[in-house]
Amino acid sequence: MLDILRQIVQEVHSAEGLDQALQIIVRRVRDAVGTEACSVYMREADSDRFVFRATEGLNSEQVGLARLEPGEGLVGLVAAREEPINLEHAESHPNYRYLKDVGEENYHAFLGVPIIHQREVLGVLVVQQTDRRRYDESDEAFLITMSAQLAGVIAHAQATGAVDGESQGGEEAAPAKIIGIPGAPGVAIGTAVVVSPGADLFAVPRKQVTDRRAELEAFREALAAVQNDIRAVSDNLRGEMNTEDHALFDVYLGILDDSTIGKEVAALIKDGQWAQGALSQVMIKHIRHFERMEHSYLRERAVDVKDLGTRVLAYLQADAASREQSYPDKAILVGEELSASSLGEIPREKLAGLISVRGSGNSHVAILARAMGIPTVMGAVDLPYTRLQDRELIVDGYHGSVHLNPQPELRRRFQAMLDQDLAQSKDLELLRDKPCETLDGYRLPLWVNTGLMIDVSRSLEQGAEGVGLYRTEVPFLLRDRFPSEEEQRQIYREQLLAFAPRPVTMRTLDIGGDKALPYFPIEEDNPFLGWRGIRVTLDHPEIFGAQLRAMLKANAGLGNLRIMLPMISSVPELDEALALIYRCHAELVEEGLEGELPPIGVMVEVPSAVYQARAMAQRVDFLSVGSNDLTQYLLAVDRNNSRVADLYHSFHPAVLQALSAVVAAGRLEGKSVGICGELAGDPRGAVLLLAMGYNVLSMNATSLPKVKQALRSISYSDACVVLDEVMQMEDANQIVLQVERLLGSRGQEQFVHVPLA
Repeated sequence: MLDILRQIVQEVHSAEGLDQALQIIVRRVRDAVGTEACSVYMREADSDRFVFRATEGLNSEQVGLARLEPGEGLVGLVAAREEPINLEHAESHPNYRYLKDVGEENYHAFLGVPIIHQREVLGVLVVQQTDRRRYDESDEAFLITMSAQLAGVIAHAQATGAVDGESQGGEEAAPAKIIGIPGAPGVAIGTAVVVSPGADLFAVPRKQVTDRRAELEAFREALAAVQNDIRAVSDNLRGEMNTEDHALFDVYLGILDDSTIGKEVAALIKDGQWAQGALSQVMIKHIRHFERMEHSYLRERAVDVKDLGTRVLAYLQADAASREQSYPDKAILVGEELSASSLGEIPREKLAGLISVRGSGNSHVAILARAMGIPTVMGAVDLPYTRLQDRELIVDGYHGSVHLNPQPELRRRFQAMLDQDLAQSKDLELLRDKPCETLDGYRLPLWVNTGLMIDVSRSLEQGAEGVGLYRTEVPFLLRDRFPSEEEQRQIYREQLLAFAPRPVTMRTLDIGGDKALPYFPIEEDNPFLGWRGIRVTLDHPEIFGAQLRAMLKANAGLGNLRIMLPMISSVPELDEALALIYRCHAELVEEGLEGELPPIGVMVEVPSAVYQARAMAQRVDFLSVGSNDLTQYLLAVDRNNSRVADLYHSFHPAVLQALSAVVAAGRLEGKSVGICGELAGDPRGAVLLLAMGYNVLSMNATSLPKVKQALRSISYSDACVVLDEVMQMEDANQIVLQVERLLGSRGQEQFVHVPLA
């Protein structure tokens, strides 16, 4: 059965669209189970009705026409219960509903299983038999396994159908919502510009062109270039290979011949497809054809076809790169894995939003997007991004979703939210020079998180009073080697000078987890619980020492440096790091460096540090909570995994209890306690942190004026009352609602962003 499962999944992966994918499923499942009929009913997103979408054995003329209301019939019951239903006499069940003209009146045995993706029922897979018999456990287990395996594929195909204009009944394409991870807050409505990586056949966007002759000429030139390359290699190896092996080069030339693959690509170009897209479609079709072959030798030829197609694509991309790229207004960059360099290629005034199929909220591009105030969605794994070129999209960076084919009403509501954000942004500019002070005079400093020089001017424009987190790993990530001590000194000096006399908190090198250096790879099965943060630098004192020395030198004559240690999980670990800092400072003093040892702090971001916060506070000058990692570790939820992203909740009662405990520990030792996670930049979270007694909130520059506005609209006593209320609650969503009620009652409804769809 495992081989059959793999074959079906592979075939479905190769399908061109949802209808073809569903037809493959019903045909192959019917044969695998040995039954008489197999059908798929798909749920309509806008009505929740179940549509008869594919069948093998019933009346195919009713596909797209027959429908069941929510909860209606056995199909509706399977969906409502979200579990299989296996019946020997289906017609005797009280939920049985006869669908006219579908042709199931002679079928008695029924087995239906739900198709569920990301907790949402997409449809129901049904097998039926004329005999009165109950499907056995192996059949049921097979269908459950099949639906679980195919749910993601179907979701992707469904989104692809929405992009391509396919619908469930021939009418206008249905709206689709793709769930990802919030990367940077805000709303963007604009035109997709697909960014494809170098020479990747599977990442080429589809695009129509008007100058077909130019595209055809570019393709033929690229084809000829690759053929010449192959002939040159063939000539060089003629004397080193036997005749049989050398004949393989003739096979390669034959594959690229104008009468075979070349002819197919040319035909698509003549139909209006651009050369790169035409090549991609044809080569992928042939690659998948070879991959499905049973003979291992023929399956391996797929690698050869892919290599040849990649070579032609590389020439086409080189030719396209020589021509100037134009971007539409309100461009939304879309790619499999966006990089910082792709942001730099587009004029800032034209960039409206970002969508990355891969990546996390902590990836470099997401950090940069937050600094630049660009609404961003990361980890949109179901998005058929190669088909989105020139399509209008809605990016909801608040909730991490992308909307395709939105209904007019939904688009109007997002436009209203966007207009509100723009108006609010202008109003917030007036707060720049005003203090963050509550109505009853409670003062709370707001600092910023930085990592790039682009952050500096934006942070100062927003009225930042200091830097609560400077990510020193960013300069390391932007290089192909470790920066020297002098290079680091210059970088740190620039940051310290820019903010002087305001304090700048520099976190020592924090790599590992989802932040790997290309020249210092860390391969681990579970990187978030592995070799990262202080664990790496303590194991490499030569790296740690050079960074500490660079920081201390950069601080000479300024005195606004604060050093912060990441990922501390025990007191002995902290003592070891402190000893190295003291030693580096003593050595520099001996070399003539003037200046006191700067304040040293600990990041509280693992559960063990929460329980040892007081012991750590006795050894350092300040504590700073990294609420992103602390929430992740407390809840055992990878915040970068879109499958469980909805379980990652900063307002979880356990998280709030931990945050309160850290403040209490710091207060007992008379030490300042700050926080530099995303919760600090959420106006709702800031209300609770204010009441808990945090001394500093640090956030991305874009969030700073919003938090200031929210806190200036309430009193400290208001915040304390709502904190007392929520600390008795057991549900994160209820906690959020309670804080939102407070903000709403103080005229701050603009900070409450409810998902629109």
